[in-house]
Amino acid sequence: MKTIRTTSAMADWSRRLHREGVTIGFVPTMGALHEGHRALIRAARLACDAVVVSIFVNPTQFGPTEDLAKYPRRFRLDRALCAKEGVDAIFAPTAAAMYPAGFQTIVAVPPLARRWEGEARPHHFQGVSTVVTKLLSLVQPDTTWFGQKDFQQAALVHQLAKDLNLPGALRVHPTVRERDGLALSSRNVYLSAQQREAAPVLYRALQAGAAVIREGERRGARIQRVMARVAATERAVKAEYLAVCDPSSLEPVRTVQREAILLGAIRIGTIRLLDNLPVTIRAKS
Repeated sequence: MKTIRTTSAMADWSRRLHREGVTIGFVPTMGALHEGHRALIRAARLACDAVVVSIFVNPTQFGPTEDLAKYPRRFRLDRALCAKEGVDAIFAPTAAAMYPAGFQTIVAVPPLARRWEGEARPHHFQGVSTVVTKLLSLVQPDTTWFGQKDFQQAALVHQLAKDLNLPGALRVHPTVRERDGLALSSRNVYLSAQQREAAPVLYRALQAGAAVIREGERRGARIQRVMARVAATERAVKAEYLAVCDPSSLEPVRTVQREAILLGAIRIGTIRLLDNLPVTIRAKS
């Protein structure tokens, strides 16, 4: 397994493989790899001849008061996981390699970035958009995998790739969860035992919203109140948003039609956790 540190070496490696007719699967990450990342790597491994995993804690998607310095970094363990899963190359550039002196360009997708995480973290999505544009341009993947847990991010990247004609197809893999429903996240390691016990309330709230939709409720405000009541059962949890949205625009819906995406973010102490649940209304036979 090759470890690539510079942007020029990454581009050269990809060009060489493409000249040989090799298809490339790509899994972009910030490291601290877990079973959710492993699922993405396995999907890429099954679909493509070669797999690249990027490990880069992107400073431009963190605000001035956020946890950039504390974000878990464990390259040795991440490298071992990648080797075990048959990854062909790890792209692990430095911040100076990705953003050299004189770097000025910013990529943004304003409509999709306006609400939810974009409102809570105003600079986050332009950092995501910029780094993803760079990564896809360098790796030149045939297919790139993202996790569904970050639904808004995946939707934004789909739009970005479409608008800028970035290379390859994008695939979104279903969220991988603990047995109690908690979505796997690199930030879960920050949770104390008591916080970890409370954290699955977010998924329970989303499930409650999906359940009332299946039972016939269509009013977005009513569904939102059901989710909020469930979240409020954990005193340590503060719900930042629980929303019923259109899956394409991520705008709130007054009335659920055929499909909806339930989005949620909670704060437990200083830790923010995200989750989502897609809902499709089955036509009656």
